[in-house]
Amino acid sequence: MSNNKEAKPQGMMTNLRRLLGYLTRYKVRFTLMIAIMLGYSIMLAIIPTISGVIMTTLSESSGSLAEYQNIIIVLVVVVLLFWVFGNISQRLLAGIAQKALYNLRTELFSKIQKSSLNFFDKRPIGELMSNVTNDLDVVDQFLSVSFMTVIQAIITVAIATIFMILINPYFTILTYITILGMLAISGLLARIAGEAFGLLQEQMAEINGYAEERMSGQKTVVASNQQWPFIQKFDKMSQKADEFGEKAQLSSMANTAVALVFQNLQNIIIFVVGGYLVLQQQAAFGDLVAFIGFSSVLMAPLTQIFAFYNQIISASVGAGRVFQIMDEETELPDREDAPPMPPVKGHVEFDDVDFSYVPGHKILKNNSFTANPGQIIGLCGPTGAGKSTIMNILTRYYDIDSGEIRVDDHRVDEVQQNTLRIQIAQVLQEPFLFTDTIMNNLRYARERATEEECIHAAKQANAHDFIMRQPEGYDTILRAGGADLSQGQRQMLTIARAMVADPGMLILDEATSNVDTRTEKLIQEGLLKLQEGKTSFIIAHRLSTIQNSDQILVINDGEIIERGTHQELLDMKGFYYNLYMSQFRGKIDDVIAGK
Repeated sequence: MSNNKEAKPQGMMTNLRRLLGYLTRYKVRFTLMIAIMLGYSIMLAIIPTISGVIMTTLSESSGSLAEYQNIIIVLVVVVLLFWVFGNISQRLLAGIAQKALYNLRTELFSKIQKSSLNFFDKRPIGELMSNVTNDLDVVDQFLSVSFMTVIQAIITVAIATIFMILINPYFTILTYITILGMLAISGLLARIAGEAFGLLQEQMAEINGYAEERMSGQKTVVASNQQWPFIQKFDKMSQKADEFGEKAQLSSMANTAVALVFQNLQNIIIFVVGGYLVLQQQAAFGDLVAFIGFSSVLMAPLTQIFAFYNQIISASVGAGRVFQIMDEETELPDREDAPPMPPVKGHVEFDDVDFSYVPGHKILKNNSFTANPGQIIGLCGPTGAGKSTIMNILTRYYDIDSGEIRVDDHRVDEVQQNTLRIQIAQVLQEPFLFTDTIMNNLRYARERATEEECIHAAKQANAHDFIMRQPEGYDTILRAGGADLSQGQRQMLTIARAMVADPGMLILDEATSNVDTRTEKLIQEGLLKLQEGKTSFIIAHRLSTIQNSDQILVINDGEIIERGTHQELLDMKGFYYNLYMSQFRGKIDDVIAGK
């Protein structure tokens, strides 16, 4: 059996590097984007440099009008290039970011779709929905906005610092005295905000998962009168998120205030010390003006880096959860060079099969039986005895602990699992239909089926008449899983869908347990036509549905304790006999009571 080993969560930098890998897949465009960002930062650094040159030119008596005009022309060109580079880099990143998100979203969804049922047993659907929606949303924000802002800010700081050193090393040291102080305080605040935003992100995922599940089961919530307890729990979860959010926002807002204070402090120091150096003719007036400009050039990107720190943390947390799913061993792999399953004839053998969902806690023990082609095999027993589990391992939704399962002398774990499953149709207790046309729902298991084949199957399943009463007939779109249809009508459609699939074997799991007697008769007629010539397994609580089986397997506590035909089992006067008589007495009591 596959243990579905859970992947360990990675650190922040590991997650961000992995996200960056989705961008760098497009090497040419990514390299071009970085080059244009570099040009953008150079143009940004040139602007205060030219401002300083202009001031120097104006303050010197040797400056000419022609020289001044040339500098202005250069400044205009630089500003235009600055605008062009900024727009092009944004467009390039937008395209790369969306392609990266497309790849990440597709890989995550593909991973979830290919995962074994054991993976879904451990995770609520609401949690997975949060991964697909909420976590990918914050990753999108990071790739589309935060990443470019932070990378551009880092490049800008580096380029501006080089320009500053070349113009005046002493002014550069003055500027960085305040910058280092701001970095220390902002770094501390960002760490506090980052932890809070990380907790907020995790709490929001929990809230989304909780809300998703409760809304999916709203009918049960209302029927059980559990609205108020659920509202109270949701309120407590929201209060917790509010606390994390408030802490995160306060820290983030404090960062902006700190940056503003230090920027003003920086300007004061440059004015005081720089002005003194200018008066002492130890520095040019133009250098002083340039460094006032560089103060803004430096402070703006540094402030942005810390302002976006919360989004970086959120993206890292969201990406970490996504990558944890993608790294988890969730699939039941086919063996190397596993052949496709040949057309199924229907000979099934279970040989001393043991199975456990959790290692050490066996659900099935020492189960052996044989089903010949075309036979009907009934499975009965108490709830939780292991009936549905036997069918789940026959279709290899799970791997067994020991023993062998063979279909037509092929071990199910030695053939390609998709080629096995496509030949085994299942009609479940709760019919599931997709939000699509009735025709496309019928074609779901065999896309190339013709309309004539689908209509013929619907007639065989006694579904054609009510389909034709729908507004658009077979082109009617079913919404919310066919909520506007009755339970019996939905079941008839799933039977017709199984007929269209034209399977080699059939599994019926309580297919008629939730319908009225009249509808059950129509469904049974359809099932009989579906079963013709196919090995069929019928899981039943109502023993009347398996009385005509060629063999009935009585299962209790994970073991086959009795087997035989209906009459043979009654003659044994064992577990099956008691089970049958209790149901028979229940019917007699209902008749006497006038039910």
